[in-house]
Amino acid sequence: MSSETGTQMQGSKLTLPDRRRSLAVDEALRLVTRILDKAGLPTDIGQCVAEHLVDAELCGVESHGIMRVIQYVEQLATGYISAKARPVVAQGETGLPFIDGRGGIGIPAMHLAMDHICDMAGSSGMAVLPIRNVGHTGRIGAFAETAAMRGMFIIIIGGGGRQSWRQAAPYGGRKAILPTNPYCMAIPGGACGPVVIDFATSMIAGGWLHSARAAGALVPEGAIIDADGHPSRDPKAYFDGGAILPKGGPMGYGLAVMAEMVCDAMLGPASTECNWLTLAIDTARHRDRSVMTQAAEDVLSELRACPPAPGFEQVLVPGERERDARQANLARGLLLPEKTLEDIRNLAEKLI
Repeated sequence: MSSETGTQMQGSKLTLPDRRRSLAVDEALRLVTRILDKAGLPTDIGQCVAEHLVDAELCGVESHGIMRVIQYVEQLATGYISAKARPVVAQGETGLPFIDGRGGIGIPAMHLAMDHICDMAGSSGMAVLPIRNVGHTGRIGAFAETAAMRGMFIIIIGGGGRQSWRQAAPYGGRKAILPTNPYCMAIPGGACGPVVIDFATSMIAGGWLHSARAAGALVPEGAIIDADGHPSRDPKAYFDGGAILPKGGPMGYGLAVMAEMVCDAMLGPASTECNWLTLAIDTARHRDRSVMTQAAEDVLSELRACPPAPGFEQVLVPGERERDARQANLARGLLLPEKTLEDIRNLAEKLI
């Protein structure tokens, strides 16, 4: 039986009108897997997607957690994404390899991309690998972390989907023109694991707005504007013609433009959702891994030892919050907005 808990959760960007409810991790995995199976995904693809969504939820990234199954089922039903697609390593017009997602959910394509680019970089020292024809790709930090655990410095840039995904206003504008164009980097760290940064170039990822709408929640101040350019916390204002603001003003705007140049102007127009460019460097080609690990720990331990500012309990290294959340949530179960959990269970009953 699910139990009630408070309306707020550390790390969440949502202000909820109702309580959260707990859901056991194994029950969540069975629920999402069953939904994807009934929606037409092959068993192994559905299992891969379900495990990724549950892990994102465990890591406290509910914008990319199990509420995404609702979006995926809708997109499968309309044919926006293909249920039978399997990603492959393909060859581009110039002879260079790329990952072709064949119009399916992007999570399996990202798994394939990380395996392939790590092998490429392991052989040659560094590698570049585009990803095309994919739907939503989940929490990118999860994929980058696996590459870093294999000794890679990895950079992942997404963009090129502005014709279909006009979400963020340019700096100084009030109309949504750009996608949220995310960046992710990961590198082997010290004793606690890789250092991972994963961020949208907008003030808030689009997934948080979908989460807020699904849960009947508000988003933080300064994240979105309505159709007239006025600040709002109601996700409805965004879906009714508003826009997300660029992160850090001109900084986020500039990064978003650069991602669009790379993933559209350079890689070509995106189909389905967006294009991705991945770059990997084998760090062992530059420094012995044990030496690098110790040097990294020297840097990171100094950061952790920094006295926390008022309102903070401690200084964390990028990537540690997600790993800490995963361990905590594995023990206590997932804490989901009441309405979101109800919608997912209703979807399961409808499909079954």
